[in-house]
Amino acid sequence: MQTYKYQNVFPKDETIKILLSELKVLAKERNSGVLSEELNRMVPGFGSVIKKTSRKIKKIDIENIESYKDFLLNISKRWENPKYWMTIKRANDGFTLSYVLSALDLEFNIEGKIVQKDESLRIYLPILLKTLYMAFLITLITMILAYPTSYYLASLPKSKANLLMIFVLLPFWTSILVRIVSWITLLQQKGVANDVMMYFNIINQPLDMMFNQFATIITMTHILLPFMVLPLYGSMRSVDQTYIRASSSLGANPFTTFFKVYFPLTVPGLSAGAILVFIISVGYYITPALVGGIDGQMISNMIEFHMRTSNNWELASAMGGILLIITITLYWVYDKLVGVNSLKLG
Repeated sequence: MQTYKYQNVFPKDETIKILLSELKVLAKERNSGVLSEELNRMVPGFGSVIKKTSRKIKKIDIENIESYKDFLLNISKRWENPKYWMTIKRANDGFTLSYVLSALDLEFNIEGKIVQKDESLRIYLPILLKTLYMAFLITLITMILAYPTSYYLASLPKSKANLLMIFVLLPFWTSILVRIVSWITLLQQKGVANDVMMYFNIINQPLDMMFNQFATIITMTHILLPFMVLPLYGSMRSVDQTYIRASSSLGANPFTTFFKVYFPLTVPGLSAGAILVFIISVGYYITPALVGGIDGQMISNMIEFHMRTSNNWELASAMGGILLIITITLYWVYDKLVGVNSLKLG
């Protein structure tokens, strides 16, 4: 198969004979299903062709076949498609990029060039982009919520701040499943949130707030908020107040003092929290699985599907590897723009 060229449609008769012989052995050992499953992952529909051919060849003497091409075409006209032969050729290689390309909705065309799949067949790239978008949105919302909270805590005497910090740390003492179930209770159609809004005539009918992106984002924001508050609080606590007083005494108004003196000093804590929340969000699994429905699924749910349901571990590994590369790349960009040495986790 290494010398096969798609322009010829069929490989040499000797190659087809070897293929039929191997299929016959696999059929007798009842292992043809393994091959058909593997090839079907690379080209949908190829598995049925392999199974059909294996059943047919099992009872036939290969030496008595006059024309191997006609024999294959009598079984299935799909053998006339060079795409199937190219797939066998690529599957014969010890190293393949097929799964990595599939994880990005790319594929080899008949000429061996990498091309994008048909729009109707694209699955993984939209989910990957949606995962990055949701992780970015969750990071942004936690930053908006955590900054004033941390600022308030940092402005309090330490004894009071430590007391209020219990409410920030409280989620860590509660099972994540309990927190998720609580949000399901709050957001479902007959939940507390809808009942309250209907009682005050804010809405006329219950809103659909569960099993979608909204539910995933709001639940994950609540779960990951402490990861943003803690480094921010530590960073704000370490701000030298003499800088603030010096800025004010030099004539700067509170707005200028905040944006030119205070905020830059808290950037290390803010960036540390942003990295933590974003990286955790990208790989989150349990929350999207329970409250996300179809719309709120993330890339980790697809990895889990291929690990446990479809048994396509190769594709799951490729998707996990791409996720890891994206995370390392973002970390590298952060290091170049901000600097890892400026990270403060508390």
